[in-house]
Formats: sequence, structure tokens, C-alpha cells
Amino acid sequence: MAGRAAVPEVIWTRPERAGRGPRPAYTRADIAAAAVRIADASGLDAVSMRHVAAELGCGTMSLYNYVPRKEDLYELMVDAVSGEHELWEPSGDWRADMMRVAHQTRALMHRHPWMTRLMSPVYGFSPNALRYLEHCLACLDPLEDMTYGMKMQLVGLLNGVVTMYVTNELATAERSRNLPWSEEQENAVRSAYLGSRIADGAYPRMAAAFTEDPGPIDLEAVFELALDRVLDGFDPDRT
Repeated sequence: MAGRAAVPEVIWTRPERAGRGPRPAYTRADIAAAAVRIADASGLDAVSMRHVAAELGCGTMSLYNYVPRKEDLYELMVDAVSGEHELWEPSGDWRADMMRVAHQTRALMHRHPWMTRLMSPVYGFSPNALRYLEHCLACLDPLEDMTYGMKMQLVGLLNGVVTMYVTNELATAERSRNLPWSEEQENAVRSAYLGSRIADGAYPRMAAAFTEDPGPIDLEAVFELALDRVLDGFDPDRT
């Protein structure tokens, strides 16, 4: 006989532990914290039901009584980290508040580098994520003529920019750590190669761009500029 089709389920609608029996030995918060510790120390690929069970000191199969699927474990992890967001009383300056949100999210992702891989709408409506979204919408209250749909787009785009920026930061840092030479040596060699390529006149616009010589790139300023460009698109005073 064919097996029964799987039915979608949300972990937050389940009791803390399925079935009858003694009081659960662990809470979801315990399990999420253990998984986060593993991911912080060894990366997301190190997170498995077996490793989390070992971290807690329980049997792997017993863990499935609390968390039926690995995807549920990821959702618990995202929710736990989302709880680290500081939620303040909105200042009334929506741009300043959303800038603060973005910087806080960036810092959070640097504390938990694996988070960039789990930034998905699938995990976006857990209890702590909902509190974060409600806070963001409260920060946007001064935009009285903007629909909530547009405000959600603003939050989503801002988070997307932060995620892409941090992903690049982390990848660049990882590559630098693995280089057999210094980053300065690498940059010097590549700059010399680039200079030789644009010197023959084949790339006049690139040559003009490099002739401007803006100096060292200020990565913090680039981050601020990216955030400003997103917010400008929603600012009624600039559109």
C-alpha cells in the first residue's frame, strides 16, 4: 500500500514534545542553543541531529521527539538568533531607526556567520522573527501614507542588502585567511595586471575611472551608501 502523503507542518503549532510520558528533559530553547553553539564553532554543515544530541547528552532518536526534521532545527536556530535583536522605542525618525536595524542585523550576522545561509522567508515568521518584524513596522509608522505591503518590501530589501553585504564580507575574510601570501601582495600583483590591461587604450572608460583615483575604499561608507539608496526609494521626500 502506498504511504500516506506528507502534510506540511509548522514547528510552532506542535507541543514542545510529542506523545505522552514524563516531563521533557529539554526545551526547544535548549535544543536551539546547542545547535547555535555548534554552528558558531564549526559552521552550519556541522549541525546535525547527532551532533546536537551529543551536545545535549541525549540519544539522537530521542531528539526527534522534540524536533521532527532538520528543517525544524534550522527554524529554531533562526528564531533563537532573531531573539538577539534589540527592540527599542521608535524615535519617530524612520530612516534613522531603519539604519539602526540594518547595522544591528549586520553585527548579528557577523556573530553568527552561518545565518546568511538561512535568511529565507520560510523561516521568517517564527515568534522572535515576528517580534522583529513588528518592531520594524513600528519604526515605519511615520510613513502614514505607505501601505503595509510596501513597508514589508522595504524591510525585505534592507535585509537583502545587509545579507548580501555580509556574505561578501565573510567570503572576502575567509579567502584572505587562506591565502599563502599577504593580502597586500595579492592586491599589488592584481593592480599591476589591471594597470597593464587598461594602459593599451582598449578600455578607455575603465582607464578614466581609475584615473580619478578615489583612494582606498571605505567599506563602512559603501555600506551606508547602499542602505541610503534603498531607503531613498521609499522616502516620500525624495521620490
